[in-house]
Parts: sequence; structure tokens; C-alpha cells
Amino acid sequence: MRIAFESEVVRWDARTESWFFVHVPEELSADIRELPAPPRGFGSLRVEARIGGTTWRTSIFPGRDGYSLPLKRAVRDAESLSEGDVVTVNVDIIDL
Repeated sequence: MRIAFESEVVRWDARTESWFFVHVPEELSADIRELPAPPRGFGSLRVEARIGGTTWRTSIFPGRDGYSLPLKRAVRDAESLSEGDVVTVNVDIIDL
């Protein structure tokens, strides 16, 4: 399954020094929850994500309001991303 969305880069309140995420919109998250995916730690799903010219593999993690995609430092640096920036994200779910 391939999805695309826009989201704001946010810093995780519990780990303010280094954890940044973008959140998958609620409607897309609801669609993802309906997929027949194998069980994984914390309900996560493996994905290949792309922002700008940067592609990487990681997982999305479910939360109360939807899934969250972590943005590691290498991605933030490569795309010059900061907290509050709005980005276009393309995600291929590879756990199906």
C-alpha cells in the first residue's frame, strides 16, 4: 500500500532532545489499521518512506490519534528539516 500526505514535523514531548516525527492523518491511519498486517512490536508496520530526495526504511507506530513516522537525524539534515516545517511524505507499507 502506498500513501502520500502532508504533515508538520513535531518534536516528541517525552524525548525533546532528539525525537522528531510526522503524523499520518487520522483518515489514512484508520485505513492502515484495517489492513491484514502481521503482528509486530508495538503494532508497528515496516515502511519505506520518502521526503524530497531522501528515501529510508523504518517503521510507523500506532498511537491514539493515528500512526507516527520517526524522522531520524540523517533525514532531517539531508532535507534541512526543522520542527514546525510542513513536509510531503510518501510511504510504502512493506509489511503486508
